[in-house]
Amino acid sequence: MGCVGWKLFWLLCLLSTFLQYGAVRVTVRESAVEVVRGDSATLTCSFFSLMPLFRLSIIWTLTPISHHESPIQVIVYAHGQVIESPSFIGRVGFVGMPWNADIILNETRISDAGVYRCVVNNPPETGDHGIGELSLTVLAPPSLPVCLWEWDTDAAGNVRLSCAVVDGFPTPQMIWEKLEPDQITLPVNTDGGMIGSVQIANVSAQTSGLYRCSVSNPLGTQHCYVNLSVYSPADNSPGILQGVMLSLTMALLLLALMVLALWLHRSAQESKWRNSNEDECYNEIKYTPSLIKRSFV
Repeated sequence: MGCVGWKLFWLLCLLSTFLQYGAVRVTVRESAVEVVRGDSATLTCSFFSLMPLFRLSIIWTLTPISHHESPIQVIVYAHGQVIESPSFIGRVGFVGMPWNADIILNETRISDAGVYRCVVNNPPETGDHGIGELSLTVLAPPSLPVCLWEWDTDAAGNVRLSCAVVDGFPTPQMIWEKLEPDQITLPVNTDGGMIGSVQIANVSAQTSGLYRCSVSNPLGTQHCYVNLSVYSPADNSPGILQGVMLSLTMALLLLALMVLALWLHRSAQESKWRNSNEDECYNEIKYTPSLIKRSFV
């Protein structure tokens, strides 16, 4: 057997061994992918197999960031059919099938972030399935924050200004500022990363003003505002007392005038009534004798 014959013999042996014990080889070109929420992302998964692709199967799964122990199915290719998970229907699809297992994810959401796995199997090749893994990060600008205030704003009281944002990635940074009458940056306490509050003790009239909460990350900035008004008693207490006394005096004077007017009106009515009664009595005495005389004639 010549040199060429020996080479062919060893090549056939190696090929036979690979076919007997080999497995599908999977390659992921990008181990980490970033996308802005609402945009499309391509998740790559290339594979190599020496066997025909008649029984090829591909499964993509997602392990969300918030549920590391609960992977969910994204899309499956098996027996020539494609099956999409309900939460991904209309948003996910294969690219270049059956020559690779790449998928495209459209209209990305915050919930799409996590670790994706591509599992490829092509019987009758034996051995473990080919597996590729990559992470997807979905970036989002901050949502519009909501500003609230709590507690009384009476003098010498306390007030708490809070600012809450629903989503945004990376986690938004929060800044509280007093804009009017003077611009001052206030220390912020963060509760869980998505709520920032400011505690103001012993508020007074000087605490009044326009306050702004700013939430920002590399994709944008949003604001909300609180207009805080604090009222305290004036310092010129004697002036206030004089005003109250003057108002009370005027009210008493008007009341006295009203009583006098009513008394005069009633007196006039009583005088008129007495005069009317006297006239009736006088007429009765005047005409009675005449009637008596006529009765005797």
